[in-house]
Amino acid sequence: MASRKSETRTLVTAAVVSALGVVILTLGSFIEVLDLSVAVIASLLVAFAVIELGGKYPYLVYVVTALLSMLLLPVKTAPLAYLLFMGYYPILKAKLEKCRMPSLLCWVLKILIFNAVLAIVVLVAVLVLHVPVPAVWYYWMLPLLTPVFLLYDVVLSRLVTFYLLRLRDRFRFLKK
Repeated sequence: MASRKSETRTLVTAAVVSALGVVILTLGSFIEVLDLSVAVIASLLVAFAVIELGGKYPYLVYVVTALLSMLLLPVKTAPLAYLLFMGYYPILKAKLEKCRMPSLLCWVLKILIFNAVLAIVVLVAVLVLHVPVPAVWYYWMLPLLTPVFLLYDVVLSRLVTFYLLRLRDRFRFLKK
């Protein structure tokens, strides 16, 4: 019985975190200047799910938040950024950093994955959606967005550390 109660509590927490993610992405839909910022903030909820819920629940939080926001929100920029990279990156980051590999190799893999996702997004935009994107656009975008991605990764690490050291005790209701 205790196991079922714990499983139910974890599932409810994942559902609440997913709903909060959709609400945060909604802000980006209404205030379009904040679209990438709210995608980053919503990704922090996935990091929370990785830390506190574990197992399949971070994936569920990511999928439910991405699908609901893509279906419900009128402006798709924030949900699309969340769906294509920001939402699953905390899960990927946790997996890569758990592996026993040199730190430099971990950073190289993260940058390669980011650039591959960016290349796929540009290719889909040009080839499938027929968005007229000049070839030069992609080449100047990589040098600008890669440092932004690195900053995002470092800030995400710092926020996770801050959460673990200062805030985690406030969320002990999950472990009862």
